Amino acid sequence: MTSLSSRSAANRIASLVTAVNVLVAGGFSIAGLVSPKSILPADYAPTEASFIFAMYAAARSIPLALMALAIYKQSEAAMLILATLAGFIQLLDAGVGWLQHDPGKVIGPLVIAAFQLFAVYLLSSARSSVD
Repeated sequence: MTSLSSRSAANRIASLVTAVNVLVAGGFSIAGLVSPKSILPADYAPTEASFIFAMYAAARSIPLALMALAIYKQSEAAMLILATLAGFIQLLDAGVGWLQHDPGKVIGPLVIAAFQLFAVYLLSSARSSVD
């Protein structure tokens, strides 16, 4: 059995966590386009502005998901960059949830960010121990 710090294990973990992260983010942005009520606070009604905001969210999350899935287990350097970006995006999403006073929109992104940034740490440590 390989340890978590082995380069191949760290790359697999980072690839898997990043894939889950970007698929979840992409799913939420698509849900915002298809059913804006599903992502808005309970007492808000969808407007043209919320649809435009959902388009902006999709414009960032869908290309990130496509790129992360395209390099899935292929390039450690590219995975490290995209995984770090995906982790920080989740931290920012938690900030949005905090501003909305929605615990679910804070805790979910924070948990994903923690897993993502831990995977980045593992991959970075494995890369630097071999180099």
